Amino acid sequence: MLLIKFLSLLLIYRNQVLEYQKWAKPLAKKLLEVLLKGLNVNEIDESLEPLFMGTMSININYYPPCPNPNIAMGFRRHCDMGCIILLLQDDTGGLYIRGTKENWIHVNPIKGALTVNIGDSLQIMSNDRYKSIEHCVAVDSSRTRISVPLCVNPSFDSVIGSFPQMLKDGEKPVYKDILFSDYWDHCFIKRPSGKSSLDFAKI
Repeated sequence: MLLIKFLSLLLIYRNQVLEYQKWAKPLAKKLLEVLLKGLNVNEIDESLEPLFMGTMSININYYPPCPNPNIAMGFRRHCDMGCIILLLQDDTGGLYIRGTKENWIHVNPIKGALTVNIGDSLQIMSNDRYKSIEHCVAVDSSRTRISVPLCVNPSFDSVIGSFPQMLKDGEKPVYKDILFSDYWDHCFIKRPSGKSSLDFAKI
């Protein structure tokens, strides 16, 4: 019965999700081009699109209230695997990012705004110039939290590594060339915490 209800909801909201993805794609491309402009990549053309935004996926995360939020997590600390993530969230809050001093900073939701996270793939290809965001989600004692991350990833057959075009003269690459699908599988099978997943891609 629950499965039937879930499938019916998918049919109801399918068009809205597809419309949102269609709207978000040019925005994601523009954001990536702004980020890459200072790294000798002026445009994401047809040859680069599979590498930086070959796949896009939308998740819908539901976090029910938890009577004891101090002993439970909505989502463990992790980094996202792709290039960038456009996060739409409600006003409940609960997203925390790790600061430079090992502290956790609450990201207050702003009405009408998207939160943009950088993922591991962009850190790898930029040779550490951009850093993926380690984050976690806390639950609320009385309120439900819903978030909708749109993940912009390389295509699964793309090879990611320190992008030669972004390296300065004499700069050594930090990361080896690997298939994005291999990195994806590593993250899902090993379930590394925090930023330790990047060790898999390092030379």
